[in-house]
Amino acid sequence: MDILFIQTDTMNSTPAATERKLFDLADLESSALAVVGVVARYEAGQVVPEHRHRRGHLIYAAEGILRIEAATGRWLVPPTAAVWLRPETPHRLMTPVTVQAQGIYIREDVAVDLPFEDCVLHVSPLLRELINAIAHLEDQHTQSRRTTLLGDLLVEELRSKPRLPFHLPWPVDPEMQQVCQALAHDPSDSTTADMWAGRLAMSTKTFYRRFQRSTGVTFGKWRQQMRLMSSLAMLLQGTPITRVALSSGYESHSAYATSFRKQFGCSPSAFVAASETEL
Repeated sequence: MDILFIQTDTMNSTPAATERKLFDLADLESSALAVVGVVARYEAGQVVPEHRHRRGHLIYAAEGILRIEAATGRWLVPPTAAVWLRPETPHRLMTPVTVQAQGIYIREDVAVDLPFEDCVLHVSPLLRELINAIAHLEDQHTQSRRTTLLGDLLVEELRSKPRLPFHLPWPVDPEMQQVCQALAHDPSDSTTADMWAGRLAMSTKTFYRRFQRSTGVTFGKWRQQMRLMSSLAMLLQGTPITRVALSSGYESHSAYATSFRKQFGCSPSAFVAASETEL
């Protein structure tokens, strides 16, 4: 079943009175419109269990940051980006901070012209406004010239957007999954490849080979990407950059900033400024 969990915002109620509502998206996805959307608010720490959609799914965090998990990898969605998931891709959502999210669902016959792989795409000011307009349509079923044009333009924008480095490949190998889960749980963990190989009763050479075969990247590269991606939520919460660097396993502010710039093409402070501009 196509589902969406929405955390109801109840400012004047106690936490115990906060309601979690379950919405069936089957009706929305059966709309005559090629492109439809929804708006959802999630509280910090909320998890949306694994589910899938018949349509292609574009997930955008208008406020906050979302983590999307699928068999093929992990993605982070800051306000400058959106995750594209192909039709029928099983995934779950996690919210490190409070998030205002917008979901766009693109009919299967239209989605075939979009990226063949799940990925993160840049959200330009135009794409942001298109997502917002479609997600807030009062009628997600009646076709009109405006709804058709909005959908067509959004799809055209998606075709031209570059992919962004907010993707963390996830291994299928159970032992390598064990390693990745432990490191993702504690980004500052400094356990070396030699140590992991010893724990798993294999040679270091075998560990390196199996890790790269299962993830597509080296152990060192994967850990660096994981640390940098894990640090984004702290940055957006206003944590001082030096504290973010140390919590992410870096020895200094400068070492963290250098790695951050190589991965994302800007400094940590510029990333925060750009994200705040999008809000």
